[in-house]
Amino acid sequence: MRAFIFPGQGSQKVGMGADLADASAAARAVFEEVDDALSQTLSDIMRDGPEADLTLTENAQPAIMANAIATLRVLEQDLGVSLVETGDCVAGHSLGEYTALCAVGAFSLADTARLLKLRGQAMQAAVPVGEGAMAALLGADIEKATALAEAAAQGEVCEIANDNDPTQVVISGHTGAIERAVALVKEHGIKRGVPLPVSAPFHCSLMQPAADAMAEALAETPPSSFSLPVYANVTAAKVSDPAEERDLLVQQVTGRVRWRESVLAMRDSGVAHFIELGGKVLGPMVGRIDKEAQITSAITMEDLEALAKEIG
Repeated sequence: MRAFIFPGQGSQKVGMGADLADASAAARAVFEEVDDALSQTLSDIMRDGPEADLTLTENAQPAIMANAIATLRVLEQDLGVSLVETGDCVAGHSLGEYTALCAVGAFSLADTARLLKLRGQAMQAAVPVGEGAMAALLGADIEKATALAEAAAQGEVCEIANDNDPTQVVISGHTGAIERAVALVKEHGIKRGVPLPVSAPFHCSLMQPAADAMAEALAETPPSSFSLPVYANVTAAKVSDPAEERDLLVQQVTGRVRWRESVLAMRDSGVAHFIELGGKVLGPMVGRIDKEAQITSAITMEDLEALAKEIG
């Protein structure tokens, strides 16, 4: 069995998608449609920067999605490999769950772009700049990270945001609590705590205003039926019902990204091959979670041609 997976925030970089756009009309059409949907030339920011603009959450989220969907369209339209015919399920990391849903027809490309733009704006607005932070805990499993977060909270929010793989957990919350956690890592048997260059504390209870905004947006633009099941971040379980998925997308804003458990759940259901489109971030995580997994990450035309030969 085969899963197609889609990366989350942090995988953006200036120049993303440019080579595909130069080589493929199918890729160009994706970037043009996203530009039209957002009434901005996001594709120019993706191609030329400045990096500070691309890194803004409201730009990074739709940009990462657009790049991954362009990669998928090249695979499907130029190289003749259908995701639905060759895949068994999809999943994405945080915003990547929206990309996954777009890939299986739950949202149109234009609606996905607009939802992610709004999601980025709402997440940014939920907490005043400077009041929230995130840190990656390296050499930490979920048990050690949980104990550290509880010790560092001291009445403030300090929560597990991402359970990425057996060696990396991300925490999120008030700036003071995250700073305390980074200072306490050695006491908890964790190798390192690295503050992340993010503009807001994603995936923790401080994001409730953003969850409320997304509840409103998803009531107006709910997912329709999808052609393959999606593994949801907040449950690490397979979802096929659009109404259930809509509720899970709202919970996802404040909830934990259970990526490690999602990969294990896919493996338990028989997935042996994980294909990451539009990034090379999730592949290494999958490798640390499941040593037996076959992993392919595709960004360039060469990557996609090799993938098409392999699975077409």
